[in-house]
Amino acid sequence: MPDFCDVALPVPLEMTFTYRVNGQTPVIGGRVLVPFRTSRLPGVVTALHDQAPSVEAKNVHSVLDSEPLIDPPLMQLAQWISNYYIAPIGEVLRSMLPLQAEVKRDFTYSITESGRKALYDSAQGGNSARSKKTLAEQMLEYQVLDYLSQVDNARENTLRSAAGANRDLLRGLTSKRWIIREDVTATRDARRTLKIARLLSPSEQRPSAPKLNANQQALLERLEATGGTTPLEELRELGVPRTTLSSLIRRGLVRIEEKPAEFQVTSVPASSAHFAREHLNPFQAKALEAIEASVAQRRFSVTLLHGVTGSGKTAVYLAAMQSVLAQARSAILLVPEIGLTPAAAANLHRIFGEQVAILHSGLTNDERAEQWHRIHRGIAGIVVGTRSAVFAPVRDLALVVVDEEHDSSYKQEETPRYNGRDVAIMRGKLSGAAVVLASATPALETYHNARQGRYQLIELRERVQQRPLPEVEVVDMRVEFQQTGEEKFFSSQLVEEVRGRLEVGEQAMILLNRRGYSAVVLCRSCGETMQCINCAVALTHHKGAMSPVPLGRRVPAGQRLECHYCGYRAKVPKICPKCSSEHLYFLGAGSEKIEEALQEAFPSARIGRLDRDTVRTRHDFERVLNQLHAGELDLLVGTQMIAKGHDIHGVTLVGVVGADFALGLPDFRAAERTFQLLTQVAGRAGRGDSPGKVILQTYVPEHYAIRYAALHDYLGFYDQELRYRKWMHYPPFASIANLLLRSDKLDQAMRYAGIVHRWVERTRMEGVRVMGPAEAPLSRLKRDYRYHFILKSSSRERLNGTLRALVANATSEQVPRTSIVVDVDPQSLM
Repeated sequence: MPDFCDVALPVPLEMTFTYRVNGQTPVIGGRVLVPFRTSRLPGVVTALHDQAPSVEAKNVHSVLDSEPLIDPPLMQLAQWISNYYIAPIGEVLRSMLPLQAEVKRDFTYSITESGRKALYDSAQGGNSARSKKTLAEQMLEYQVLDYLSQVDNARENTLRSAAGANRDLLRGLTSKRWIIREDVTATRDARRTLKIARLLSPSEQRPSAPKLNANQQALLERLEATGGTTPLEELRELGVPRTTLSSLIRRGLVRIEEKPAEFQVTSVPASSAHFAREHLNPFQAKALEAIEASVAQRRFSVTLLHGVTGSGKTAVYLAAMQSVLAQARSAILLVPEIGLTPAAAANLHRIFGEQVAILHSGLTNDERAEQWHRIHRGIAGIVVGTRSAVFAPVRDLALVVVDEEHDSSYKQEETPRYNGRDVAIMRGKLSGAAVVLASATPALETYHNARQGRYQLIELRERVQQRPLPEVEVVDMRVEFQQTGEEKFFSSQLVEEVRGRLEVGEQAMILLNRRGYSAVVLCRSCGETMQCINCAVALTHHKGAMSPVPLGRRVPAGQRLECHYCGYRAKVPKICPKCSSEHLYFLGAGSEKIEEALQEAFPSARIGRLDRDTVRTRHDFERVLNQLHAGELDLLVGTQMIAKGHDIHGVTLVGVVGADFALGLPDFRAAERTFQLLTQVAGRAGRGDSPGKVILQTYVPEHYAIRYAALHDYLGFYDQELRYRKWMHYPPFASIANLLLRSDKLDQAMRYAGIVHRWVERTRMEGVRVMGPAEAPLSRLKRDYRYHFILKSSSRERLNGTLRALVANATSEQVPRTSIVVDVDPQSLM
């Protein structure tokens, strides 16, 4: 066994660390627990060797895996992500292994001799007058010291509950060297289990005992009624004291047992559509044949499946996945958001049963670990999930499908900042698998690659069963204002159309891509806008008490101001905090206000809302979708969550309120995003037997994104947008990167930007154009001031080399690596 191993740790350093094996048996691609500075961290072994480092190597604390969790192709993929996106390899590997539940971070504290002396001095002479801390804070410190003086050590949670400590206080005591912190991080069993009470059979029970009381009798009757076994949670609902069950256990009548907890893939009903090969129309069958031919070659290929909304793309790739599983091979289906996972999982579960695994951030850590191990052991050969599911450790990968491949949600907005679609393509290349990119509105870069012959192009130009595309009526809200003389949320056309649908028992969707009740709170006396204390953005007014999440200090649920970037929340002020005026004005509208306005306009309608305020877990989303499927809702209002992928046959009308908000954003993709969103939401109408209609309200009906969306004309939009991109040297004609410098101090952020700017000025960069520095459009975010540079190049290699040199120079001049954000192929320049 080699003496040393290199370990990739989840820290913002672009290097691995060498540890002494110390008689243990780590494996490449497996995890180890190692000391790092004053902590223990889990890491992934990347190499085993006998080459001693130049400094004394620490010993591996423990080996967590006896066999590799990351196979060679996945390790190659991690290295590619690290190189391409300029991300530390340890942070890449952490993203690939959703097994945080199997390692429990914990710390213990013990008192030092200095701490004992400080405690003695306080007892003799009272609190220190020289301390900058308040009397209450000093008393709390001595309370913690007093508790630790009576025990050998105590865990952090114990100190919090028993002595009232918090992390800041413990950090302060540690810096004074009055206490010592020790990291006791260790593995934990992440298997989900369910405790059940089992009624013992007469032969298992002890000899007769004293007579049972009423509570004991009720509990036994419940066990008998449920077949002898009942989960403990259900027994607690009986309202009997906990001691009742304990008594029955002592008397030998009942036993507590554990069994694996069940995992419900989804509660959303599967689509009524037929996905079997014999139910495909000729266009779908031809598309399926082409995909199956790519899979059969066992060679890497990329296919763009471009079809209008409702053309049956889902049926094509599900049939292809059936074919793959019949060959005992594996497939991965990526969807852009958690909201699309339930419907996709329902369809897959209907077809493949228990061979389906699901991976996304809406699962608990224990659930994610359980699903990951099912995939790793080969129990599940079909995986569905959001972008991180691209790393699923399936065996013999044959097919990767990226649904709604254009969606910006595939781009991760924290390190490693990878794009799930592009990583899926690279995974297919490294595994020799076929990759299918499916969309009604492909990203310009994707469609350009297909036009250039880099990808195979398959087009479905008609809806299934020859259903017509929905009629789109564009309403000019400028004319509406001239006619009515007042600002309205809903045009008269939209009101009449909704009323008509309700009268005949059909359903409608209303899209406003903005959360909250009012967008801005403004003082009409001094002009002050209520701003987030952490970000350079206005706080959004929320009126309802929908959020189950506890708010900040002394901020009640319901009426609140909230930042949608950092989550800061505050009370709605009664007077202006700047001038004390009572004249506060609530401007703009969000989905919450639109829901209220719809309720006023249609009081008898059953209305639901889908946005980040009403959906906190996957179960919330499933509940609303189930109501819509079951016809329990007449109107659904929401943000872009309602626009993607949902197949609700009862929806015959879609109304878009404020179709042009995104067109004003300082982003070269603004027109493309607007076109995609409008086309996608329009596609929710008329998917059943009744034809659909779309009312599109806008103040700029002449904009080409609006015009082409109304005509369902992707090619027209593509040609016009491509000319603009070519003139301005934007993708697909150039590669771009956004380099951002940040600090919680403005002068530091400006100094960091100056360091990079001076390097750019004195360095010759062949074929790379650097623009900046400039204040980022969101100049302050989550307490950090932000300046950025935009880099463009026709060569990805030159762009990557420039970025690496730039980062290396900045770190050599003492710019912290955590203050440098490199975003390659950014989806947002904000």
